[in-house]
This record gives sequence, C-alpha cells and structure tokens, in this order.
Amino acid sequence: MDSELYPLMAQIEDSHWWFCSRRAIVASVISRLGLSPGARILEPGCGTGGNFAMLGRFGEVYAMDSDLEACKFSSARKTAIVRQGQLPEQVPFENVSFELVVMTDVLEHLDRDAETLTVLRQRLKPGGWLLATVPAFPFLWSAHAATHRHQRRYVAGELRTLFERAGFDVDYLSYYNFLLFPPIAAARLLGRLRKSSPQHEHDLRNHSGVVNSLLRTVFSSERYALGGHISVPFGVSLLLVARRRS
Repeated sequence: MDSELYPLMAQIEDSHWWFCSRRAIVASVISRLGLSPGARILEPGCGTGGNFAMLGRFGEVYAMDSDLEACKFSSARKTAIVRQGQLPEQVPFENVSFELVVMTDVLEHLDRDAETLTVLRQRLKPGGWLLATVPAFPFLWSAHAATHRHQRRYVAGELRTLFERAGFDVDYLSYYNFLLFPPIAAARLLGRLRKSSPQHEHDLRNHSGVVNSLLRTVFSSERYALGGHISVPFGVSLLLVARRRS
C-alpha cells in the first residue's frame, strides 16, 4: 500500500464499517478454534495495528510489517510486539513458535504468496492455525486495488490449492461480504465501463454516522453464518482457516 495512506488508515480503521465488520467476523471465527490461554499470535502485514485489540482477546500478539511508517503507527498502540520485516524472507521472532497466524488481506499484496505460506507454516506449532482473508473474483478488480498495490484477487478453489500445496489442511473456506456483494459488484463493473478511471483512487473514506452504522450492521451480521458448517458460494472476499499438516 502507498505509505501516504497509512495516516488515513490509522485515523479511520477503528470506526470504519469495513474494518470493524471484518474484525467482528474474524473474531467470531477465532473464538471457535479453541486456542490455549496466552496463545502466541502472529499478524504479518499488520498495517497500522487495527486488529491488535481484537487479537489480544485471544493471546499475546506479535506483529510485523514491511513498511516503517506502518510499524510506527502500530507500535504506538502499545498492544503488540511489533517488528519490521519482509515476507517471505525476513520474518522476525525467530525463536518464537505460534499457535495462530492471522493475515487479513495480505496475500494479495505479495509476489510470492506460495513461498510465504510455506515459511509461515514453519513458524507455526504442530497443529497450529492460519486464518487468512483475501479479495475475491478477478472481475472485481478496481482502481482501489491498484492504489493498494494488489497483485491479484482469488477464487475459492485456487486459494484452497495454494494452501494445501504449502502443507496445510483447509478446515474452513467461504466467500464473505456476501450481503453487500450485489451493489459492490455493480459499482465495480460500472467503474470499469467508464472511459477513464482515477489512477490513485481508494475506498478509505469516512461515511456519515448513519450510513457507517447501517453498513457495519449489515456486513458484521455475517459472523453468525461464517466459520461453522455454512460455506457461501459468492462474496466480495474469501475467508480461509487452515491447520498446519503434521
């Protein structure tokens, strides 16, 4: 992501409907994993640290990001141990084994996503978990993705294969952000039909209190359906939970 966007992200991600809803969904899924008390949790690609408080409910949080500006913002929260690093070749905390790795919209940024998963698998305890969210469906590509330096969007079968080849057993896989999928997909497709599109467009915008609350209520309600036995066949994003294969 462009470094100049980090101050804006730090300002809005604690209250913006999209970040809040994603955290609520991820927290609901983590609560089903049965982590041990004081579990060590790694968040690679932590950005400005918006997930730290949520992850801290489940264990001790370690975090890394490749961008120094992001590390400064996330370290200022003082709720995680933060180090600068680079996926896949420079993962800090060499002497720590983790019970859970959480990657929220990180894999799509990486040139070497497969190699990254292999490296992170080695940092997990036997039977440890990796939870990942990624953007779904290439046809939903937008100027926002380009601004955030995304490399790709995934489909479910491709994501499953990627994890299985890296030595994981996929426990749960579903699309999510499905309730808002029709209007978001329509907006993305209409945007692509425009003759010209801003080259540095992004979706990090504040909404009015009413709109933000409504979108948050709708999106976050998906946590009641996700993470169990229900797998949804469409959505703006994908959610995967995998376990390190013995």
